[in-house]
Amino acid sequence: MKAIVLREHGTNDVLRLEKNFPDPQPGPQDVIIQVKASSLNYHDIFTRRGMPGINLPLPVIIGLDVAGEVIAVGSEVTQWRPGDRVLADPINRVDGGLLGETTHGGLAERCRIPAHQLIALPDTVSFAEAAALPVAYGTAMRMMQTIGNVRAGEKVLILGASGGVGVCCVQLAKLAGAWVIACAGSEEKAQRLRELGADETILYREEDFMKTIFARHGKPSRRRSADEPGGVDVVVNFTGGDSWVKSLRVLRVGGRLLTCGATAGFAPQEDIRYIWTYELRILGSNGWEREDLTTLLALVASKKLRVVIDRQWPLEQGAEALASLEARRVFGKVVVG
Repeated sequence: MKAIVLREHGTNDVLRLEKNFPDPQPGPQDVIIQVKASSLNYHDIFTRRGMPGINLPLPVIIGLDVAGEVIAVGSEVTQWRPGDRVLADPINRVDGGLLGETTHGGLAERCRIPAHQLIALPDTVSFAEAAALPVAYGTAMRMMQTIGNVRAGEKVLILGASGGVGVCCVQLAKLAGAWVIACAGSEEKAQRLRELGADETILYREEDFMKTIFARHGKPSRRRSADEPGGVDVVVNFTGGDSWVKSLRVLRVGGRLLTCGATAGFAPQEDIRYIWTYELRILGSNGWEREDLTTLLALVASKKLRVVIDRQWPLEQGAEALASLEARRVFGKVVVG
């Protein structure tokens, strides 16, 4: 079968399209799916580069998010049959491991997946929409609702709002009834964020988002009883880097900083004075649960949540698709297949 294969870590040119990679064979409790769509995430970039302290079994086919059609089942599988439309939960919650990292993922014509990782796909949700959900939208769902408890009337600042996680955060915050301030790198992306529901946008390449928040909403006050405390209630920051301290500084007393990653650097400068002075809460969110994915599928099926896909690339151009994500030339999700 055709597959995008990683045999060594490095820059994007280490990814190779192989036309005769061995076809997967099902174990007793496995299912083979014909891959219809696989979406890419920054995790795939980290897998390609190599992650400190994590040794991966190479070669590996990258691609955590996979949706497709069942074409074969193992001898002990009774709940699935050929022709079923399915979405894979990338996390193996029984034996451990992750699709596209410890086992072969979705950038291939076929993929072997343990049957317990599969979720039935509603007919009203396309393969591309489904494949875009688990890592990005699942992470956003857990961070914004389960961990962050974003509520109606709150002011929510979202950094990195034009990426896969960000576009979902914008929509979930609006569904909760919050006032959404989204940061984008260009006016084109800002306009698209406003179309998704953002109440305000900030062009972070042209203006300091901290100073802009101070100008528009006032500086946070240390007085708990202040009538106009200034600042925002929630900051969503999964970039890290030099945006970290500024994120602390725009939060009002009792504000919450939500984080699920660090695409711009995991060891930023810190200033803990703001944490105690303003009684801030730093809330980390890691991944998603199975119920988050079923909730997302229902929201998409009911048209309450929009899956934003920047572009769908053919499998043969999977490496180029990952390069576009790494260069931040995308709005929403990158899908292959």
